[in-house]
Amino acid sequence: MSMSFSLAPKPYSSSITCCRRFGGIRSEVVAVMVAPKQRRRELLAESSGTVIMFPRHLSKQGVPLADLHVQEVVEWQCQNGNFATTTKPRFEPCFLKDGYEMCRKICKEYAKTFYLGTLLMTQERQKAIWAIYVWCRRTDELVDGPNADYMKSCGVLDRWEERLHDIFNGRPYDLLDAALTDTISNFPLDIKPFRDMIEGMRMDTKKTRYKNFQELYLYCYYVAGTVGLMSVPIMGIAPESIIPPQSVYDSALSLGIGNQLTNILRDVGEDAIRGRVYLPQDELAQFGLCEEDIFRRKVSESWREFMKEQIMRARFYFNLSEQGASQLHKASRWPVWSSLILYRKILDAIEDNDYDNLTKRAYVGRTKKILMLPLAYKRSLSSPNTNLIPRYQG
Repeated sequence: MSMSFSLAPKPYSSSITCCRRFGGIRSEVVAVMVAPKQRRRELLAESSGTVIMFPRHLSKQGVPLADLHVQEVVEWQCQNGNFATTTKPRFEPCFLKDGYEMCRKICKEYAKTFYLGTLLMTQERQKAIWAIYVWCRRTDELVDGPNADYMKSCGVLDRWEERLHDIFNGRPYDLLDAALTDTISNFPLDIKPFRDMIEGMRMDTKKTRYKNFQELYLYCYYVAGTVGLMSVPIMGIAPESIIPPQSVYDSALSLGIGNQLTNILRDVGEDAIRGRVYLPQDELAQFGLCEEDIFRRKVSESWREFMKEQIMRARFYFNLSEQGASQLHKASRWPVWSSLILYRKILDAIEDNDYDNLTKRAYVGRTKKILMLPLAYKRSLSSPNTNLIPRYQG
């Protein structure tokens, strides 16, 4: 299962469109009309009255953040001006330059849309986010890359974690590691999200089924939510931000969860070929489905209804992530909004395929990706706004 890197839904035919203000920029938010038989809960924007629906009979609750010890990570990484490494590692300037240049090229090659979004960031932030992207990609490829079968058969992940500790202790193994070591010396990065991502890769080598959403949420946190925790110190929180840093981190975590849920929905058919089902077993049963329906690649009406609910859950997390995206440093918002809009369009593509993600792979074409960049840039210019803070209506 590929992890996502985070760093406007297409309306249904039965949807209504509401307006919301983003710092003076008019934006469309879609709220799905609900048939009486579909029991749902509503998420209301504080002052605009915008309705964001969530299926009542599907859980949106993941693992409590206290159990994941996210608060400790946030507190440490929010040191800002108080942050200082005890001894900044010394590298030859050319050595570091080559390391960051390699990171840049890898990011440009494998994450083109995200890479374009990073070009407005300050040079220091650009280099740091490229270094983090490359480490995350290398970690993912240990279990999902061309040599994954060999990697799973030995203690590669254990050695990779030891190597991570060396990186944090100023002892990089190669040029790419050196770029991350230098980044760690420049930004308040906690090692825990990096270790948690490795733990997510371990899950992928052992676990092929998920009983419920709580189990799936934990997996999504490990392989994608952690990226949000790594990225916030690099992106920076805007000085004029109107919400607590914890809320910005919560939003970053939600974006990672939404991205990974979208990856899962996009790749159902491909994962089934590998004998993997990343969908909650209890929720399949609620719709009269079982994993055999997936392996038979049977797109039934029950499957379509099931997928509608799963897509709605992913959109729920994307909606939660919006308030944090607008609270980041202005120069860092474009790649985040690019990621947010791109992944929403993947969900649109699943709908366009009539919810057939068993025999078809939803994708966003190059032209659509290019056309969405101006929209992402426009969103990135929005100012922090209290209207983005949501509340639940029970």
